[in-house]
Amino acid sequence: MDFSHLNDAERRHMEQLVERKQMKDFIRMYSSLVERCFNDCINDFTSKAVNSKEDTCLDRCAIKFLRVSERVGQRFAEQNAQLMQGGQ
Repeated sequence: MDFSHLNDAERRHMEQLVERKQMKDFIRMYSSLVERCFNDCINDFTSKAVNSKEDTCLDRCAIKFLRVSERVGQRFAEQNAQLMQGGQ
C-alpha cells in the first residue's frame, strides 16, 4: 500500500492498522486450522497423548490446509493483477 501522500503520523497510524489486520487474519487462519484439524483427526480421548494415527492425520491436515490457503492467495493475486491490467 502506498501511504506516501500521508504525513508521518498518519503513515505510522495506517501502518499500525495494516499490521493489526494482518495479525488478526493470521490468528483467524491459525484458529481455523486448529479447529478443522482437531475435529477431523482427534477421536480418542482415553489418553493424553496423540496416537500415531492422529499425528499422521494432523500432519496431513495442516499441510493440506496451508497449501490450499497458499493457492487461494495466489489465485487472488492473479485475479487482482488481471483486474489492475484491465482497469488501465
